Amino acid sequence: MSTLLPAADRARSSRLRDALLAAAFTADGLLDLLGAPAYAALARSETVPALRATRGDGPLETLVRLFLLQMPAPYARAAAALPVDECLAGGWLVRDGDAVRATVDVRPYGGPDGQDWWIVSDLGCAVGGAGGIAGGGTGPSGVDRAQLVLGVGGASTTLAGITVRTPVASVLDLGTGSGIQALHATQHATRVTATDLNPRALHIARLTLELSGVAEADLREGSLFEPVADDTFDLIVSNPPFVISPGARLTYRDGGMGGDDLCRTLVQQSADRLNDGGHCQLLANWQHVEGEDWRERLSSWVPRGCDAWIVQREVQDVAQYAELWLRDAGDHRAGPAEYAARYDAWLDEFEARRTKGIGFGWITLRKSGSDRPSVVAEEWPHPVEQPLGPTVRAHFERQDFLRTHDDAALLASRFVLADEVVQEQVGLPGAEDPEHVVLRQNRGMRRATKVDTVGAGFAGVCDGSLTAGRILDAIAQLVGEDPVLLRDRTPEAIRMLVEQGFLTPAGE
Repeated sequence: MSTLLPAADRARSSRLRDALLAAAFTADGLLDLLGAPAYAALARSETVPALRATRGDGPLETLVRLFLLQMPAPYARAAAALPVDECLAGGWLVRDGDAVRATVDVRPYGGPDGQDWWIVSDLGCAVGGAGGIAGGGTGPSGVDRAQLVLGVGGASTTLAGITVRTPVASVLDLGTGSGIQALHATQHATRVTATDLNPRALHIARLTLELSGVAEADLREGSLFEPVADDTFDLIVSNPPFVISPGARLTYRDGGMGGDDLCRTLVQQSADRLNDGGHCQLLANWQHVEGEDWRERLSSWVPRGCDAWIVQREVQDVAQYAELWLRDAGDHRAGPAEYAARYDAWLDEFEARRTKGIGFGWITLRKSGSDRPSVVAEEWPHPVEQPLGPTVRAHFERQDFLRTHDDAALLASRFVLADEVVQEQVGLPGAEDPEHVVLRQNRGMRRATKVDTVGAGFAGVCDGSLTAGRILDAIAQLVGEDPVLLRDRTPEAIRMLVEQGFLTPAGE
């Protein structure tokens, strides 16, 4: 283990945590000190506003400069904020003449129920760190860049938000990195296992868990499911190294397999590691291959006996994608010839694989055991409500309901209109009837769907008191339509409203 990392010591971490809390070095305290503009600038790796806001000599200013801005602090100022000798002995700080420096990024992070947590990562590798990931062969701390461990970012918070948080016995965080998903899992799982190919990541994850004062996790080194052998879990989460790149230069992002094979392998092997009813949730990149429908391609990955919900959030063309990850690696700081050669290698890789674009999104599996699995693959680039975990769980519960209810059972069921669904009527001003009616959700996925007047009237009456058939009979009488014909043609529309979450089965 590199000497650049602090030693894992739960008692010492507890005393450091007490000092951080006493100085209000928390997510809320940071926002109060910096103000919203400087706080947001840190997330863009712009440090000047934060430097200006931390010109004072109070403990909080000192901690921000030490752990977020990676600035040296005079020994006396550090001692007013921290048990500085103990931090030096434990490796959290090192001497720099008459000053001290931090050896790692430590970023305050607010837990889902208001907990004060901290995410540890390599210097310059936390969102809000001083300089981002430097170019060249090593990171800011002198560590081989291939072994760097990143902190919390948009991908990790997205995964944390979509994760189903039902209390469970066991969770696997595959590719834990700095331990963010494992940290969340300790709040609703009896046993948490976290794996990573990078031993530095496992050490840093342990520091994150210790400093945040949560239960220990079982940390195991290795690739994919190798470290867990035949163990099974109620929930598997993974923010894997999903970048589709030529080669595997950087452990934190490049999976080491060709194309999107790493994500495909993870999906295909997950069923054998899930307990019945368990979920596997991961972020992924996937190729859009010339001549293939991406939905069909990803649906073919889903293992037997599993339901799946695949959501594509964004698509980039191959040039945009290559430029994004060349900048991430610092290759844009290299000489023009080296940059062009690396860019060319990315485009060669995509051309060889007939890749015309790269999709990004999330994949959720649930081990249902059904011989009629529900596999939904859709594009949804629109804003959603986070945390989305309850919506994800409800999606699969509705699939169970629809799978076990034929049209007759559907019409005998009662439904409730979901919270905060509104109706919009679209048509020419002054027209007697709208051209169409739109139902719009203001929660969850925030979907909108067109319905006819019968569908709108049906949804509006659903309060759980009447069966669907009784409601349709009343509508038929109101509009002068044959109730038998209305019952025959409406179940498909009801199924769509249930599947998309506009209607929820009552008492099911």
